[in-house]
Amino acid sequence: MDRISIRALPILIFLLFPIANSELLEVREALVQFMEKLSPGNAERDQNWGWNTSSDPCNGKWVGVSCDDAKQQFVKRIVLEGFNLSGVLEASSVCIANSLTVLSLKGNNIAGIVPEDISNCKQLTHLYLSGNRFSGNLPDSLSQLSNLKRLEIANNNFSGELPDVARISGLITFYVENNKLSGGIPDFDFLNLKDFNVSNNNFSGPIPDVKGRFSADSFSGNPGLCGKPLSNACPPTPPPEKKSKDSTNQVLLYSGYIIIGLLILLFIALRLVRKKKPNAKKTDTVKKGVAQDTGTNKPISTSSGLKTGENRSEYSITSAEGGIAPSSLVVFSSPALKGLRFEELLQAPAELLGKGKHGSLYKVMLDNGAIMAVKRLKDWGISSEDFKRRMEKIDQVKHPNVLPPVAYYCSNQEKLLVYEYQPNGSLFKLLHESQNGQSFDWGSRLGVAAAIAQSLTFMHDKLHEDGIAHGNLKSTNILFNKNMDPCVSEYGLMEIENQDQSFLAQSSSFKSDHSSGKMYSTFKVDVYGFGVILLELLTGKLVQNSGFDLAKWVHSVVREEWTVEVFDRALILEGANEERMVNLLQVALKCINPSPNERPTINQIAVMINSIKEEEERSMDSES
Repeated sequence: MDRISIRALPILIFLLFPIANSELLEVREALVQFMEKLSPGNAERDQNWGWNTSSDPCNGKWVGVSCDDAKQQFVKRIVLEGFNLSGVLEASSVCIANSLTVLSLKGNNIAGIVPEDISNCKQLTHLYLSGNRFSGNLPDSLSQLSNLKRLEIANNNFSGELPDVARISGLITFYVENNKLSGGIPDFDFLNLKDFNVSNNNFSGPIPDVKGRFSADSFSGNPGLCGKPLSNACPPTPPPEKKSKDSTNQVLLYSGYIIIGLLILLFIALRLVRKKKPNAKKTDTVKKGVAQDTGTNKPISTSSGLKTGENRSEYSITSAEGGIAPSSLVVFSSPALKGLRFEELLQAPAELLGKGKHGSLYKVMLDNGAIMAVKRLKDWGISSEDFKRRMEKIDQVKHPNVLPPVAYYCSNQEKLLVYEYQPNGSLFKLLHESQNGQSFDWGSRLGVAAAIAQSLTFMHDKLHEDGIAHGNLKSTNILFNKNMDPCVSEYGLMEIENQDQSFLAQSSSFKSDHSSGKMYSTFKVDVYGFGVILLELLTGKLVQNSGFDLAKWVHSVVREEWTVEVFDRALILEGANEERMVNLLQVALKCINPSPNERPTINQIAVMINSIKEEEERSMDSES
């Protein structure tokens, strides 16, 4: 029986081999036909060109063809840029290679249309057709390429309206400038798009809300477009035409609504008048321009220098409780605050910089000219004694890249922290809100990552026994001082932050931890927050906005083996070293591991980042 099976095996292989070979042959023949249509003069090319039925696309090293890295059996990329190809694109042939993910024909002389058959390239993620002589309408089937990430068709002669490409949810590049396209601009997912340009076409109508992501240059050269970010505003929408005749029933109905509304307002006004009685304390509170903040029940006094109608937010910080002792402000060693009384701090002009779920932040100008940032905390369940102990511990630990508090005030109802104001903004603003094209190159980003890692290593080491981690590490809490050195701010103000959903999902085990377990877990939350900051530095993308989750997006792209697609296009154009960017990305992915126990310590992370930084510096020295 075994001998019969062994003898039958060669026959079985012989029967199966022609079938597999015929499938490869079908792809080969289709690609050869694609090239014949694309390059009528292909016969004149040398023997190293490939693209013939007597050789294999993968093993025969056809020019411009790349295959899967593992088995070298399936065509994954066709990149034929600048070869002076002058034929037409036959999509029905090239899409026979159903594993094709990249098709780039940039910088040739290809004419004709893009056929509807392009939708047969189901796995296509990159389609580059810029710099040719394509014309006609774009096919509606283009919107069926659901895996498409980058679409570049600039510098052609395309006309007509755009197909519904906005339905492609993963699109991150859309370049169609310098064509003859018309109609309106679709409402893309502009938060996901990294590169976008529709300039120099015939588009018209209002521009969709681009979420502040793209400038006027992306839309210029379209006389019919209006609205932000262009300077020409859209004309106001005409009011709807009134009906010439209103029925008596409608008039009576609306009159009844108005009468009922007036009665309700009158009733409420009477109730308020009855409740409102003169009160000496209230009279003292409202005099001199002080207004009660009904949202927080914390008095906020408008500055006398603020005119009615101005947009600038100016306040003086006041306490939520009366009878504050002048000596209750605890000042650390700060010459700028020497002799400062708490009353003076409260009465100084202050600009509201922002509000969050943990409190408000003010920019305060003192009488001596010093500018301070005051953090007003709320909803933090910590006793006054614990808060004071925590502040004293943090004051004892100094690192040049950690912004220390210079003073604090603490009571059962109110907690304030005073910092020296940092004039150069945050890492978040530098990455996401720079309006003047401010450069933030790869070397600078790597330096920021290394500085943050080193400072956190120092703080974690010194404060580990006290269980004081940062607890709320994010790019808005990384500030730049006057020398543009990064400083970690608000260290130790929060126990834990909701950004680490993977850890908070295990809240039952967290609650059962003893103090040592809780301390360990809180430090691991810092590691997660630092990993997200690394992802921001590498991708240039927002962490979360309208449901967009940066960590999940990065994981999805890496799973598709298109790691390079996660990187900020500015870094790619700069020529940043891809290998070192990938190495830093691997560090980030270790930091955001769903299991806190599997994450490295911040010390291990600092060692890895310093290694990447040293390699970068050696490379720069060798090039200079």
